[in-house]
Amino acid sequence: MLGHMVYFTLKDSSDEAIQRLIASCKEHLSGHPGTVFFAAGTRVPDLVREVNDKEFHVALQVLFESRRAQDDYQVHERHEKFIETNRDNWAKVRVFDADLS
Repeated sequence: MLGHMVYFTLKDSSDEAIQRLIASCKEHLSGHPGTVFFAAGTRVPDLVREVNDKEFHVALQVLFESRRAQDDYQVHERHEKFIETNRDNWAKVRVFDADLS
């Protein structure tokens, strides 16, 4: 399996902007072929241990059954529409892809 974890830091980090991005994740990025798990949500503000990264507003977690499924997702029109629709409000995007077993 391939884990695709994305962390978004927003220019406009208002509650409304955060909820818009989460809704857009659900609309454009869920339900792709080969998806085993999908979730999008916010950072937990009261988890402030030294090791917790606090520099993001929205987290996206997608687990794909294979590298091929993730590769197809990357070029899918819904994924491209998500980027086009939301990128103007991204201050920083970090992507972590991991081979999982």
